[in-house]
Amino acid sequence: MTLRLHLHARRTDTDLPSGLTRDGFEAAAREIASWPGYAPTPLHALPGLARALGLGALWYKDEAPRFGLNSFKALGGAYAVFRQLKARVAAAGRPGVTAAELAGGAHRALTEAVTVTCATDGNHGRSVAWGAQLFHCRAVIFIHEHVSEGREREIARYGAEVRRVPGTYDDSVRAAQATADTEGWIVVSDTSYPGYTEIPRDVMHGYGVMQDEVACQLGSAVPTHCLVHAGVGALAAAVLARQAQLWGPQRPRFIVVEPNRADALIKSAIAGRPVVAEGALDTVMAGLAAGEVSLLGWEVLNAGADAFLAIDDDWALQAMRRLAEGRDGDARIVAGETGGASIAALLALQGDADARAKLGLGPEARVLVFGSEGDTDPTIYRQIVGRSAAEVRG
Repeated sequence: MTLRLHLHARRTDTDLPSGLTRDGFEAAAREIASWPGYAPTPLHALPGLARALGLGALWYKDEAPRFGLNSFKALGGAYAVFRQLKARVAAAGRPGVTAAELAGGAHRALTEAVTVTCATDGNHGRSVAWGAQLFHCRAVIFIHEHVSEGREREIARYGAEVRRVPGTYDDSVRAAQATADTEGWIVVSDTSYPGYTEIPRDVMHGYGVMQDEVACQLGSAVPTHCLVHAGVGALAAAVLARQAQLWGPQRPRFIVVEPNRADALIKSAIAGRPVVAEGALDTVMAGLAAGEVSLLGWEVLNAGADAFLAIDDDWALQAMRRLAEGRDGDARIVAGETGGASIAALLALQGDADARAKLGLGPEARVLVFGSEGDTDPTIYRQIVGRSAAEVRG
């Protein structure tokens, strides 16, 4: 199984480029904390797996319980939907509307006239659909031909219209934008491109809630390393930018993980400019099946990441099973094909002493990873792990 590593030169800025600001992260944290059902997600210490990997400590931020959506995406898409509807209500002469007021239907005459749309591999579309349902507007979600039927059903469960288009994730991005331009809809995307950055920035500010929670949960402890997996790069960039703000020069070495079959970021890092990953992008890590990098995400990761790592799909399957087993006293964790990708990278690195040495992943390393999803397609999860999520947790 192939592992590819690119070491990268980081900048030491506390505030990395892209306009991801302290005020933006703090505003998102205050807003999202006020929503019904908000609670910090668990940060699991995994000493058994740490010992097996030859590490000093390992923490896993488990996003499966987030707002009942089984994914961290609840923090980004729904927050951006709220921001757009709040602005629409303010433009009608009613400034200062709260999430509780929108959720309660106080301005339905205005919000129900709005349609939000996006492209998705599954999780982001579910978040946008949930936000649209919560705050009373219409959602139309575009998926590509490789998105599973289970993930399609989960999006539709929140009242969204789902449209499937031929091709890859990037084709569905273009289809969503073209339709929105024709229909006058609002695109709520976590990927950004020239001329479209404001809404993705809101999405990324929402993602920063995870890192704020981690900082509180760790207290005075600061990891030496952080691994975050990436599709377009929005999640990884949001975590990195917030770590730079909160931890400054003490922030951990930052390693970006992606599939070998959807490797735009490592190719871009090697080239020093955004590069498109060609081909079908048919990775089992479905949430990472993107061929084009986010403009905002690339700016942050190119400036601040220490390394880029690409791995084969088999490692992701191993990570799902290993986390479900909960060996050596560790908690049993439900992680989807994408959710365990950073653990997959650590498993892949276990057999490469040279790469581990270059990254400093030895007995003194204290490693943080973000588990971005649970069993977002329960049927696929059971096929891979051999048990349902309820059986694993039970």
